[in-house]
Amino acid sequence: GSTKIVSTEPSQAELLQQQYQARFSQGLEYRDALWQVLCEDFFQQYIPSDAVVLDLGCGWGQFSNHIVSAKQYAMDLNPDSARYLNDHVELIAQDCSQPWPLSDHSLDVVFTSNFLEHLPDKSSVEKTIVQIKRCLKPGGQLIALGPNVRLVPGAYWDFWDHYVPISDRSLAELLKLNGFAVVEQHAGFLPYTMSD
Repeated sequence: GSTKIVSTEPSQAELLQQQYQARFSQGLEYRDALWQVLCEDFFQQYIPSDAVVLDLGCGWGQFSNHIVSAKQYAMDLNPDSARYLNDHVELIAQDCSQPWPLSDHSLDVVFTSNFLEHLPDKSSVEKTIVQIKRCLKPGGQLIALGPNVRLVPGAYWDFWDHYVPISDRSLAELLKLNGFAVVEQHAGFLPYTMSD
């Protein structure tokens, strides 16, 4: 006969779904309203209305749902992402460090917020940056936000799913090594977390 092995371990997507629900299900309306203001009053100035945009690590789509652009993609492994994204946003449910199903030079903007630190290692972060570079049009831009381990070294590790310590300086170095020109850099921008 044959033996069937069934794993009782949750998949990476299921773990992500559980962590996200536990951390962010409270205060969803508040975060959505905050992202609406951030998009309208700040980020929209960087994104032309005719742009093709990808929201990397989109979570529940607060950025994607409020930014105005001609075409929007969102990438995340969380199965719940599809439920929260507006109909005009196309979800790409995959590991971002693997080749993206997008053509070279097809994106005007890649946006990511509080995501790169969740990747399992520096190699995955760099592979993701390579995919961003490949998919951005000449003159395209990456807008990246994240916890700056230089400013919150202890609190950074309070989240179980933070793996890669990244600072504004280390991210800038990685980007330059991969052919990006860093045009604007801020050590701090938003509060470290909007969760308790």
